[in-house]
Amino acid sequence: MLTVVAAVQPVFAHGGRPHTWHDLWHSWTFEPLVVIALLITALLFIRGTIRVWKRSGRGHGIRHWEAAVFLFGWLSLLIALVSPLHAWGRVLFSAHMTQHEVLMLVAAPLLVLSRPLIAFTWAVPADWSQSIKRIGKTRWLNSLWHFFTLPFVAWLIHAIALWTWHVPRLFDAVLKYESVHTLQHLSFFLSALLFWWALIHGRQGLMGYGAAVLYVFTTSLHSGLLGAFIIFSHTLWYTGYSGLTQSWGLTPIEDQQLGGLIMWIPAGLVYIISGLALFAGWLRESEAQVVRRERAIAKG
Repeated sequence: MLTVVAAVQPVFAHGGRPHTWHDLWHSWTFEPLVVIALLITALLFIRGTIRVWKRSGRGHGIRHWEAAVFLFGWLSLLIALVSPLHAWGRVLFSAHMTQHEVLMLVAAPLLVLSRPLIAFTWAVPADWSQSIKRIGKTRWLNSLWHFFTLPFVAWLIHAIALWTWHVPRLFDAVLKYESVHTLQHLSFFLSALLFWWALIHGRQGLMGYGAAVLYVFTTSLHSGLLGAFIIFSHTLWYTGYSGLTQSWGLTPIEDQQLGGLIMWIPAGLVYIISGLALFAGWLRESEAQVVRRERAIAKG
């Protein structure tokens, strides 16, 4: 998934600028590379899942809920990159912010939970799979991966990406240059994948979920703080939206405040729910370890 997304340069290119509901519903973006990338990942996951289930039994190796989670993550990418939301972000900052949140808080964690690399390695020819595994076991690559998937490092990278790309000059450059826009969205999506992977599939397993709650909480705090800054600012941060928002009944300031509110409240709720889920996983694993320890003592 990372390879396909990183290789697609024009994935985030925008088409027209819808100014009415009629325009919006006709503003689907069918860029060939986007559609091809989405189709390839879907076909690889389906093919790999079928092959795993034929070998191990239905629901084994790749569980039913993991297949369902991949479907929802894939659909969320479709919404973010192909649906009218994509073009709407050229007109409204609030729509653009919604697109960011779908990429970072819906698509990224769902795809990480689904563990698609298992299906992908089963979908390709056996010699390809073995080559990929050999490359993955390379010492320097392993060391690099272990470093970047340290929870604090992944948290820091994601935080830097989030704050840096909301600097007004950079955000306005995003609206002017498609290459910059592509880089922004790749930064958000890939840093979010790294962040959620480090928390969910960390080396400590479920016992690492206790610390993961702290990283989710602090991410909620600093992203909410950024949203609050945007909401309560009396000046227009992103001048690229001047003259575009009126057709939707919003002044540029109102649109900016709505975008900040989306970053603060709905995104904050997603972080809270994620934190509670991680905390519940940590509690279950802690209880299971206590039970295993007591059984070992009883046997001894």
